[in-house]
Amino acid sequence: MARAYPIERYRDIGIIAHIDAGKTTTTERVLFYSGITYKVGDIDEGTTVTDWMEQERERGITITAAAVTCFWTPLGTEKKKENEYRINIIDTPGHIDFTAEVQRSLRVLDGAVVVFDGVAGVEPQSETVWRQADRFSVPRVCFINKMDRTGASFKDSLESIWKKLSPNAVAVQLPIGSEDKFEGVIDLLTMKALRFEGDLGEQVTIEEIPPVLKKQSQEWREKLVEKIVAEDAGLLEKYLAKEEISIKDLRRVLRKATVSYKLIPVLCGASLRNKGIQLLLDAIVYYLPSPIDLPSVKGTDPKTGEIIERKPSDTEPFAALAFKIATDPYVGTLTYFRVYSGSLTRGSYLLNSTTGEKERIGRILRMHANQREEVSEIFAGDIAATIGLKSTSTGHTLCDEAQPIVLEKIVFPEPVISIRIEPKTKVDQEKMATALKKLAEEDPTFQVKGDPETGETIISGMGELHLDIITDRMRREFKIEGNVGRPQVAYKETIKAQAEAEGKYIRQSGGRGQYGHVFLRVEPKERGEGFEFINEIKGGVIPREFIPAVEKGVKEAVEKGVVAGYPIVDLSTTLYDGSFHEVDSSEIAFKIAGSIALQEAVKRAKPILLEPIMRLEVIIPSEFFGDTISDLAARRGKIEETKDRLRSKLIEAQAPLAEMFGYATALRSLTEGRGTFTMEFHRYEEVPENIAQEIIVGKRK
Repeated sequence: MARAYPIERYRDIGIIAHIDAGKTTTTERVLFYSGITYKVGDIDEGTTVTDWMEQERERGITITAAAVTCFWTPLGTEKKKENEYRINIIDTPGHIDFTAEVQRSLRVLDGAVVVFDGVAGVEPQSETVWRQADRFSVPRVCFINKMDRTGASFKDSLESIWKKLSPNAVAVQLPIGSEDKFEGVIDLLTMKALRFEGDLGEQVTIEEIPPVLKKQSQEWREKLVEKIVAEDAGLLEKYLAKEEISIKDLRRVLRKATVSYKLIPVLCGASLRNKGIQLLLDAIVYYLPSPIDLPSVKGTDPKTGEIIERKPSDTEPFAALAFKIATDPYVGTLTYFRVYSGSLTRGSYLLNSTTGEKERIGRILRMHANQREEVSEIFAGDIAATIGLKSTSTGHTLCDEAQPIVLEKIVFPEPVISIRIEPKTKVDQEKMATALKKLAEEDPTFQVKGDPETGETIISGMGELHLDIITDRMRREFKIEGNVGRPQVAYKETIKAQAEAEGKYIRQSGGRGQYGHVFLRVEPKERGEGFEFINEIKGGVIPREFIPAVEKGVKEAVEKGVVAGYPIVDLSTTLYDGSFHEVDSSEIAFKIAGSIALQEAVKRAKPILLEPIMRLEVIIPSEFFGDTISDLAARRGKIEETKDRLRSKLIEAQAPLAEMFGYATALRSLTEGRGTFTMEFHRYEEVPENIAQEIIVGKRK
């Protein structure tokens, strides 16, 4: 089967934003104007394509990233197949509890549209997704949405982007009016006014710029052209010589600068009022990269560890990254993957180079949210899914058996909140274990473990909403009722000093005894650097075969903690001396000795408790400002900044997660139901001494 679209006419993009900025509404309009849907989906009515889960439709939020495909011919271009572009879109969640969905989507996308609320500008989650996009060097365009809302300001929103995100953002459009007088946009490159007529804004009319906006548009265009020509020596010469520069040349250089992340085009519109979306589609085509505009994907040779590259070409050996696992009630486990090189036909065998196992690709599916389309072959640049892979999970590489490669894995944040869960009936016991296993395979930030002391099951996630959705899915999808405990904070332990200790395990019985003897040194590491085990044994004072056993014992002790049984983080452990017995030494003896030595060393190294600190943004009517500040202070909150926003107050603060349970209810009662807040994990910090004692006593009880 031949390729339907050449790779240079592919766009693999994500739509990312703060919660409630209008990502899903924007995606729905994109699907409508590109002819994929014949009716505009509505979040309030629960008829959107990409928010297809029951929980998403009920709550009006995106929970899982949905992949859709559409086709677009730029405005003013003849509608022919050779002028059409294939756009693969992933609509991502905005809520911080589902940050893993954004993380894995950005890892496999070539470009992103960042949507902003025209009233609020840059919000906390806007900064988070922007940083995630920076981590993967994703080129992006900005879309300032909701220009029709009371208090919307294109200029203020653009200034918040310059101040908080990047000074390289450039306006390529201006709004015609704002709030209820928002009528359309001015394209600063063509210097034309565009309005959106018809019941659903499907007719785009191009007019001259209204005289009242002519001077302002000219000034903004000057700034835009200056920024563009500064990126190209040839255009700069023309500009300085006051020669006319064609729109085609300006677009070409702006595209090059966007792809290399030197400039970020900023557009505006109102998705809900059907204004500006066709121009956003044009911008995706004009400025965001195709797979061949970006550097070749790099990976390592699993045998030699050498760095190898794969070009985005159908003739290269096949390489793809599995970025999402989903449970489909009709077909079983779906594995979503992005193809970086080569092509794949149905019935082929691939190597999972991460696990070393072979996988058969029985069916290849193009996903349209929760709808599936079977295809027989896919190519470089495609995003597709397959069914029934046995050993592939998120972040694994699928590649050609003859020419293996391991692509860079996706790193996810650690869970910060836990709850205990138990089945209501004996019948549900086994079913619950299976359901939790499937949900944990889907979501790398959701973890399940058993408490060895009580035998209970503990589930951990990124926030209360995250765990609420998980338990709701268990009830609806897997028909399992469970009793859920109170949320628990994922505390950690660490050390503040260096210390050494000896671990000795000697048991003498009638026959062969047990003998393990080690000396360990522990040292603190910087926050977030994790655990490290260093072997400094020289001259065979401990035989080489017993070293892994010592490391295993140390790791087990690190998991159990010393202060209050929480995992120990950010420490380096060095094994530097010990002794062994020719007959009695064994792996188990050295494992126990390692565990004893680690516990003793940590006790001497000034151990402390760490707690997750959350970053908060609270928006309240001005009259409740004093009460809200007092309440945050009582929760050990630190106020960072307060701002006026229309008739509201915006409070930026940091507070310990332990004090924030039930905050939504408390804020509602404080503000007569008019206050809103967003909260995201910020960092781990030392727990104050008096509170640490309470936690330790509570844990021991």
